[in-house]
Amino acid sequence: MAKKVEVKDLLDAGVHFGHLTRKWNPNMAPYIYMERNGIHVINLYKTAAKLEEASEALKKIASSGRKVLFVATKKQAKDIVAEKVANVNMPYITERWPGGMLTNFVTIRKAVKKMASIDRMKKDGTFNTLSKKERLQVDRLRAKLEKNLGSISEMTRLPGALFIVDTMREHIAVKEAQKLNIPIFAMVDTNSDPRPIDYIIPSNDDASKSIEVILTKVTSAIAEGLTERKSEKQADNEGEEVKAPKAKKRISEAVDKEEVKESKPKAAKKEKEATAVAEAPAKKAAPTKDKKAAADDLTKVEGIGPKISEVFQEAGITSFAELAVKTEDDLKTILAGAGARYASKNPASWPKQAKMAAEGKWDELKEWQDNTKAGVE
Repeated sequence: MAKKVEVKDLLDAGVHFGHLTRKWNPNMAPYIYMERNGIHVINLYKTAAKLEEASEALKKIASSGRKVLFVATKKQAKDIVAEKVANVNMPYITERWPGGMLTNFVTIRKAVKKMASIDRMKKDGTFNTLSKKERLQVDRLRAKLEKNLGSISEMTRLPGALFIVDTMREHIAVKEAQKLNIPIFAMVDTNSDPRPIDYIIPSNDDASKSIEVILTKVTSAIAEGLTERKSEKQADNEGEEVKAPKAKKRISEAVDKEEVKESKPKAAKKEKEATAVAEAPAKKAAPTKDKKAAADDLTKVEGIGPKISEVFQEAGITSFAELAVKTEDDLKTILAGAGARYASKNPASWPKQAKMAAEGKWDELKEWQDNTKAGVE
């Protein structure tokens, strides 16, 4: 388990420094500790609690196999984000936010495929057949695409979440994520509006040390989630390998029992009764298994983040099948009851996606999600 962040470490990194009091956003009042020398001071105890909450949610998203897109185009954060995020193999944007990166993802993917086609031209020799001027133009285009989109070349579908440094600077990314119901994690300073953010980390988003300490904790949580996913896959593979021998063993035991039953009916009857008595406690104990542990991962439905998943679980919706039979109005009522933050979400396509998931049509679901911009038709 990742080391819990200490308030002292946050203090040493200058996470508590906010902006001038005249530049503050009143909605940040709950996260401000005091004012000193005309500057707001952030409450680091709340920062530590919110950071832990965000890290757990990001860990869950990573363990589900979804990508987290990091956005940080300001000078202080570029290098830190590129270094930390590359270590966990997640996509990131550090140059400028391409307009329509999320809402027009199909076009962005075409630009990435263009970059791949240029690489293929260089490998198969087609590039050398071009004139000198054409080669120069293609090289320039490739360099431009690499600079702006190189870090997202492996992102074949919309991300499961966004992590943003400085929401005021990246306001377009925030708007696009809101439109597609993509959960937003962000470092929010005292001059920013925290209301559109799903997971707020109140912190200084201008100092490189502050950004580094937050990014270190967040990427460590994502690394843990990836490790868990890897171990689960290995366990599943091992289970499939031993499945066949176990099945043969059960068939063999069944045949032996049948022979015993024919030759010694009384002994078989006693054995059956003894087995029933032995299995009775186990069957009785089975229903006591935690229902939450057996619940489906609703975050596989585009637009449902960890918090919305918890809201549905509290409302009694714990499986894809249960979600599939709900109407849009039912879901809107549940979301509205959970607070104003969730009332703006658009659940129109969630039952349709849940139905595909319940029927095990994962490839069809993935294709549908990619072609309909995160489930927004």
